[in-house]
Formats: sequence, structure tokens, C-alpha cells
Amino acid sequence: MAYQVIARKYRPQRFEDVVGQEHVTRTLSNAIIQNRIAHAYLFVGPRGTGKTTIARIFSKCLNCTDGPRVDFADDDPRCVEISEGRSLDVLEIDGASNRGIDEIRELRDTAVYAPVSGRFKIYIIDEVHMLTREAFNALLKTLEEPPPHVKFMFATTEPEKVLPTILSRCQRFDLKRIPVPLIVKQLSYICKNEEVDADEPALEAIARGAEGCLRDAESTLDQLISFCGNKLQESDVLSAFGLVSRGEIQKLSESILDGDLFCALKTLHFLLDNGKDISRLNSDLLAHFRNLSLFQISKGDRSLMEVSESEWNCIQSQASKITMEGVTRVMDILLANEWKLAQAVSRSVVMELSIVEAVQARSAVSIEDLLKRLGQLRDSVQPVAPVSVPQNPVAPPAYTPPPQAAPVKNTEYVPKSMPTYSGMAKVKAPVSQSRSTATPPVSAPSRELEAAVKDLPAFWQKMKDFLRKENRFLYNFLKGAVPMALTENSFELGISQEDFSDQMFLDDPSNKKILEGYLISCGFPRCRVVFRTCDSAKSQRQMLEEEQPAETSVENKVVEESVPQSVAPQVEEPLEALTEVSAPPVVEPIDFKNDPLIKEALERFNASIVQTGVSKTPKNS
Repeated sequence: MAYQVIARKYRPQRFEDVVGQEHVTRTLSNAIIQNRIAHAYLFVGPRGTGKTTIARIFSKCLNCTDGPRVDFADDDPRCVEISEGRSLDVLEIDGASNRGIDEIRELRDTAVYAPVSGRFKIYIIDEVHMLTREAFNALLKTLEEPPPHVKFMFATTEPEKVLPTILSRCQRFDLKRIPVPLIVKQLSYICKNEEVDADEPALEAIARGAEGCLRDAESTLDQLISFCGNKLQESDVLSAFGLVSRGEIQKLSESILDGDLFCALKTLHFLLDNGKDISRLNSDLLAHFRNLSLFQISKGDRSLMEVSESEWNCIQSQASKITMEGVTRVMDILLANEWKLAQAVSRSVVMELSIVEAVQARSAVSIEDLLKRLGQLRDSVQPVAPVSVPQNPVAPPAYTPPPQAAPVKNTEYVPKSMPTYSGMAKVKAPVSQSRSTATPPVSAPSRELEAAVKDLPAFWQKMKDFLRKENRFLYNFLKGAVPMALTENSFELGISQEDFSDQMFLDDPSNKKILEGYLISCGFPRCRVVFRTCDSAKSQRQMLEEEQPAETSVENKVVEESVPQSVAPQVEEPLEALTEVSAPPVVEPIDFKNDPLIKEALERFNASIVQTGVSKTPKNS
């Protein structure tokens, strides 16, 4: 008898033999018991998880003797035919090689015929996503309303490639990856039946390498038995498939958590020199840090992790060496490293760089932590003790000018002509004081200030006379202003609301410099001009309207005085006849042509003078 591989020899024959897919087998069993059997089923899942196997077992349940039933006999001839693939009523079709519309048309034409011996005619299409769009569309009508004796069972690893119209007509079952403990349990059962002595670490290494695929694990076990004989150890598995032991993964992770970069790189080079797969090493290291994060999140719940006792003890000891943020940063680096390894040429250099980054990232501080620490430092700073104030402090001055407005030596504005004012003293240069010196007490008002305040309109009139000569435009703007107050520190001018809206002109430093220069010449070196709104002030427009009639009357009066009273006004005599035309005034041609403007016009337009008017020649000539 020919040798049969372990994957086929130990293929499940009943629902209870299926490993790790209880949610699917239970649903199908209940559907058979309740007689709620659909006409189309779709099994979705990774490779080697039991899609086609479950479809075959379901076919046995439907077409067994006295079926449908779940507890069929093992020696039932109909079930034996289905297991051996020679049943005429259960047809297995490969979707990759029968993907055209012609094959689907043939299937549709044969589906109308009744089954040979069983109750149903069952079509099992594996890798159904390989069918073309035309083939799917040709199958739609038959799939939606098949004959009562026809059942469809589809299997695929890529459900996203199946048309939505096909998915909507099927009951979908998603098969999951098989956990490592269940794979180890099944491999132990196989080794016991095959009389193979395999230690548990070796079976765990096989299960980890299978990545949830039981068929891959069974094929690997079959290969190792041929390689090692009837005794399997972990070292044999690791050397045969380039896998990394859990102890080496734990040692590498320990070096990363301790920040020992030399030990981490030394361990990495040892693994690479012994032919370990770099991609597999990166994946195992990522899985280890994932278990660390799950341990910290769940606070020690082992149900979230598929680890052995030795791995569990290692995770408990390493969890206190790193924070959750550090684990997340290391996982991000290892996860990004998977994409880099797939595209890199120097894969060993990429892996070394990822180890260096992981060592640095384990103790890195996030931006949030830095901001939190800065906030704590700011809150922990002791407030400055208040300065004690003397019981009888010196009274501050009425106004302290800002630093930028303080007079600078040799830079004061000196007007061209300065009016005299009775009681005003000569200008004195301001004495510069250091900021560290104490503020002197306020002195009594000067005689100049008393005189100016006593006759403020006269002071303002002299200031306007100065502005008339110095800046005519500024004078016109402030001509209607009203003086409001004068102190040693400020000179307040009242401006109408209409003119006060012109902030650019009022804030012009050059204009203020002219006004304050005049105040300095009058003995007020710290006096600054301040503009206020005043109802009694007149705007420029009002002042212009008041001055125009006065100026017109003055001009008329001057004209009347210049005309002698004895001269009578001349009255033009009316024309005697409408046909009579007065002769034009006599103009000397020579004098007229010699006019500079006329000469320039004649030259520019290349013109000549032609005399027109009533001819002097008599009519009878």
C-alpha cells in the first residue's frame, strides 16, 4: 500500500474531529438537526484551517444513508465514496482551473439532473474567487434559485474578490487561525499514534512556525520525522527550519529592556550566523513584546496570551522593566521593520538598525511627558516674596513719561523762529537721570507754568502763530482746537469729533515733535501733547466755511475802495441795426507775431496766421 502523508491520513472525518472551528461545526450540526439547510454556503479563512474538510463532512451528513444526520456510520458506503472522492453526487471543482464561463454553463446544465444515489447533488468549488466575472454572472440565477436537490459549497481565502451578488446569496462562515495549544495537542496525538517521541518544546516550535495552519504543522511534523527519526527535539526543529528558540528571543528582549546594546547585537549576530531567518526573528520578537503589552494592559491576565509556563515566567519578570509607552514604541519599530525587510537588500543591516532604535526607544520620553514635567516644574517654582513698602513713602510724580518719549541730548526739535512770552524763562537742557536713582519729590509749580495756565487762550494763540509760520498744514488742522489743560507733564488740546477720527495724523510723531518742541522752548521739557474730544472745538470744515464769506467781503471792500467815486460807470450804447458789425480791433501784425507763446504755437503746429473779419474794401469795389 502506498504511503499516505500525515495531513491526509489524519484528516478529520466528523465534525467533532475538526480542530479549532467549533463555531462553524456547531452551526452546521444544528442546521441539520433542525432541518434548516440552505442552498449555498461560503467558507472563508486562511489556508489549512479546514474549509474544504468541513464542506466534505457536511456533504457526508447530507447524503449519508437515512440522512441528513450528524451521527453517520464510518463504514457507510456513501460516506466512504465521498471521503475517497469518487461519489457521483458530490463534485469537487477547482475554481482556478475551471474559471471560465463554459465550465459554469456545463455545471448549470448538469445541475437539473437528479442525484444518482444520494439525496442531494452537491457542488464543492474550491478557490471560488478565481472565477471570472462572466462566470459569476452566469452562476447567479442558478445559485439564487437552484433545483431542490442541488447544494453549493464554496471555499476561498480571498473573499474580497468574490462578487457581492454571490456573497449575498450564500451563508458565510469565517474560519479562524488555530491557536498554538490546539495545534500542539493535535501533534501530540499524531506522534503518539505514529510512535514518535517528541518533546513539548519541539512541538511548540512547529506550532509557532505554522502560524495557525494545522495542515502546515502536520506537513512539518511529517518532514521532521523523516529527518530525525522517531525522536524529535527542539534543536532539530530550529536547525531544520531556521526558527529561533524561545530562550534566544527572551535573551534578546532582555538585552533590549536592560539597554545593553552590545549584548543585543552580539545575540543578533549569533542568530544570523547560525542561519536563522531574519523575518521570522523579527516576527517572534514582535510577538514577545506584544505579550508584554497584553500583560500590562490586562494586569496579569494569562487568557489573552498563548504562552508556555517558561514564557509566562519571563513575561512576569520583564514587565516591570519597561512602561506601556516604551513597549508601544518598540512594537512600532519592529512592525515598521517588517516592511523594510521585505524591500531591503542588506537585511542584516536593517535588523541591526532596528535593534539600535529599539534600545533607544525603550527609555525615550514622549512629548506629553515633557509637557507634563514642565508644568510640574512651573507649579513648583516658589513665588517671589513681596518687597516691603516704607510707612511714609515719597509721593510719586503726577505723570512719568515713557522711556521712548524721554528727551535725548542734542536731538530736541528747535523751531526756526520762537515767539516771546512774558514770564517764560530760557530753555534749560533736561538733566538725564539714571533709572537706578530715586524719583525726586515733586516741586512747586514754576512761574512760567502759572503764567501760562492763568492766560491759557493767549498761550494757545501764540502757539498757533508759531504753527502758522512753521507748518501751515498742521496749523489748519489745529486751528479750531481748544486748549483744555496745561500741566508740567501734559498739554491737553480739545479736537472736534470729526477731526479726532483722523488717528493717523494725530499719532504722527513728526507733528507731535513740532508741538512738543515749542513746549520745550517755553520751559516745559517733560510736557507732552494729548488730544481729547471737545464739543466746543471746531472742525476744519467749519473753520473753512466761516472764513470764506469773510475773505470774500474783504476782497470786495478792497475793490470798492480802489475805484474812484467820481468815475461814473460806463454804459454801452445799443446797436443801431442788427446788420451792422463793429470793426475788429486793430492789431499790429508784427507785434502779434512776436509774442513768444504765439511763436511757439505756430512752430509746434506748423501753422500760419490768417486775419478774418469784415473787409475794409467798399461794397461797390
